[in-house]
Amino acid sequence: MDNRPIGIFDSGIGGLTLATAIIRVLPNERLVYFGDTAHLPYGDKSVESIKDYSFRIAQFLKDQGCKAMLIACNTASSIAFESVSIRYDIPIYNVIDPVTDWVTKFYAGKKVGVIGTKGTIGTKVYEHRLLASDPSMIVVEKATTLLASMIEEGFHNDTISEAVIQAYLEDTQFVNLDAIIPACTHYPLISDQIHTFFEGKVDVVDAPKIVADFIKTDLENKALLATSSDSNHKFFVSDKTIAFEKATKIFFGEELHLEEHRFSVQ
Repeated sequence: MDNRPIGIFDSGIGGLTLATAIIRVLPNERLVYFGDTAHLPYGDKSVESIKDYSFRIAQFLKDQGCKAMLIACNTASSIAFESVSIRYDIPIYNVIDPVTDWVTKFYAGKKVGVIGTKGTIGTKVYEHRLLASDPSMIVVEKATTLLASMIEEGFHNDTISEAVIQAYLEDTQFVNLDAIIPACTHYPLISDQIHTFFEGKVDVVDAPKIVADFIKTDLENKALLATSSDSNHKFFVSDKTIAFEKATKIFFGEELHLEEHRFSVQ
């Protein structure tokens, strides 16, 4: 078995929703997390920039001795996953494939909504992969640009977030949905509000749990699971601020010690 850590990276702190899910499903695993706070959000960055950021962070995590790596950002997953995977001889995971595979299994022929950043929705990666597996499925997508910023500013599960969620989801294309995919790592924090908006009639896909379960199965098949518990997780950011350090409590339930690592300008 393998006690080396699992690397996770995101454009900010949203990927901590994936980190917490992995810790719940794989309590023996040690994590090295990198939030690229100097460049967030990725949703409005160019393809070239996102690939460049992803390559640098992936190499940093590899240098940390990671045995596997999760690209916990939907935008980076849709744009940089294949390029990053080619560079390294360790398992590389994204947050899109496990979710779309799961949804096509349980919602065949149904109507499914997808909400995410402008960058993720613009690639149409969810629509393409869902319909490739199940052409009978009806897929509707919408860029919900304000939600991630709203959550990072601490507005969730309150009247402000309720109003913003309603403004996006009252779109008529979301009528008669069977399920909705929150295609952004921030959105699990407002899953209950989304569920309430649809009066409990629409299933809100639990993407972090699905991804964590997938990683567990794959590491087990590859004999890479850790044999002993080690909670000495490490958390890095490319730009550390006091406000951002406090904001991690929203995602992880406690304030984390963040180490800053800046990449040299090329």
